[in-house]
Amino acid sequence: MNTLKVERHGPVVTVRLHRPHVLNALSGELLAELLDVLRPLDGDPEAGCFVVTGSAKVFAAGADIKEMSGRTAADMAAEDYFSGWEEFAGLRTPKIAAVNGYALGGGCELAMMCDLIVAGESAVFGQPEIRLGVIPGIGGTQRLTRLVGRAKAMDLVLTGRTMDAPEAERAGLVSRVVPDDQVLPEALEAARAIASHGRASVAAARECVDRALETGLRDGILFERRVFHGLFATEDQKEGMAAFLEKRVPRFTGR
Repeated sequence: MNTLKVERHGPVVTVRLHRPHVLNALSGELLAELLDVLRPLDGDPEAGCFVVTGSAKVFAAGADIKEMSGRTAADMAAEDYFSGWEEFAGLRTPKIAAVNGYALGGGCELAMMCDLIVAGESAVFGQPEIRLGVIPGIGGTQRLTRLVGRAKAMDLVLTGRTMDAPEAERAGLVSRVVPDDQVLPEALEAARAIASHGRASVAAARECVDRALETGLRDGILFERRVFHGLFATEDQKEGMAAFLEKRVPRFTGR
């Protein structure tokens, strides 16, 4: 692989974006390699969490402008450019973004496709595409608005300004802010915690939280209740509650 470095330790898979010469800019080749790696792992019952991080003290400074600059509107429409990123967003395995340095443009959008963002104190987030005469194209206007609200999203998207990690945490974009040298260890600890739980309940929890962004409260609560009821058909529910009553650590099997 030319654009990624991948490590697996038990149920946790770490994917490091590795295009340091262009600040890990997101290219078509990188996306293809990312999906080639994660697609089969997404169906692996032993894979419990993916951690995506960057190299050279940068998460990703944006999409690959050189790759896009010469294309026409017809080219972009014919290729449905960027549509492949929705496959990454739709992976069923939980994803954590471990962000140091810049997460701008496509880098910010990639982080927002993950379930948690763990950021270093020096991390910087933003959607500066307006400065290039375009707008975010990998879901930035949609996910950012849902996560931080209309006022903050309008500010970032229309001015192109960036926000630091503390502001991003206050706005609801970032899950945790830690010292820069603790970003990956913190993300890996969270990944191991997620992977230790029953696969069915983790998948159900993710679906319910995401549903909250897309539906009204009444329908969301009804959906949550139905999913809660359905989990009582799993072996992991029986094991989890038995372990609680017996004061021991549960042994989840994913069934």
